[in-house]
Amino acid sequence: MSENTLATAHGAAVLSAKIRTTPEDFLVEELPGFEASGSGEHLLLTVEKRGMNTAFAARHIAQWAGVGEVAIGYAGLKDRHAVTRQRFTVHLPKRNAPDIATLEFDRGEERLRVIEHTWHAKKLPRGALAGNRFVLMLRDVVGERDAIEARLQSIARRGVPNYFGEQRFGRGGDNVAGALAMFAGRRVRREQRTLLLSAARSELFNRVLAARVSAGTWDQALDGEVWMLDGSRSVFGPVPFDETLAQRLDAFDIHPTGPLWGRGDLRSEGAVAELEHAVLDAGDAPALRQGLEAEGLKQERRALRLRPSELAWTWRDDDALELAFSLPPGTYATVVLAELGELTAAGREG
Repeated sequence: MSENTLATAHGAAVLSAKIRTTPEDFLVEELPGFEASGSGEHLLLTVEKRGMNTAFAARHIAQWAGVGEVAIGYAGLKDRHAVTRQRFTVHLPKRNAPDIATLEFDRGEERLRVIEHTWHAKKLPRGALAGNRFVLMLRDVVGERDAIEARLQSIARRGVPNYFGEQRFGRGGDNVAGALAMFAGRRVRREQRTLLLSAARSELFNRVLAARVSAGTWDQALDGEVWMLDGSRSVFGPVPFDETLAQRLDAFDIHPTGPLWGRGDLRSEGAVAELEHAVLDAGDAPALRQGLEAEGLKQERRALRLRPSELAWTWRDDDALELAFSLPPGTYATVVLAELGELTAAGREG
């Protein structure tokens, strides 16, 4: 389910615009999750790249260092239709890194330059970042400026549904169909299996969240709610909803959650469990659930609500709107944009 087909929380579209007219219109900077140790066997690189995805950059770095790709670490995936800053580590036990200047290149559409390099004690694992900072330019904007700014103020105040972005589902959104085929017995490569499992799990979560959005309860408490602490994956509940929880909900200290499917019973109860079962018993959802369980995944939860931090906007021209905001790991800028209206993109974030 792409952002274009999922229920939105803030009402009808207030604009249409173009995004990613050039890679410079989609700037992404990883927010580091730790300070470099300054010593160790891993060269920690902070690079700026244009016109290349993370996998391409990792291969290039491995070739430059004369090591296998298994020696390269990175925290998150970034798409090629953007200018991105992110970290990589290279395992070099003898600390004999080639000349940094030979890693950099500029081929017009494709560019890579090193911003910073130092040594670190460990390989950079996936997810080891504090979040991402986005600066996005919307061009050829059509819409009433007052309505657009009111919508942005509403997003800043209330947040947006924390959907998985369309890039989770592959080109054309065919990863869910691929997952169903895999569960039915089709053989796939190991790396493809991981993508298809992720897509199946994300699809089920999005369906539950879409139902909560349609019901107007995605950012409210229902009976039997399981809560997630803001900025962590820690969950608690169900517990009786009281004034203290109401204040924490209003303060964005806690968020309602939905299921990331796997083995085991749903943790939710009452009205939440009833809604989740209704969604997850419909259509092809049982086949997706059974496939995920057979693969050994376990029940987890994900926050239903996402609030961009430091959201700011500037009109660069009558029809050019620049947005800036930060998001935590595992969340998507495209779901923020979807609450504004209809965007025509040259590429996809990843």
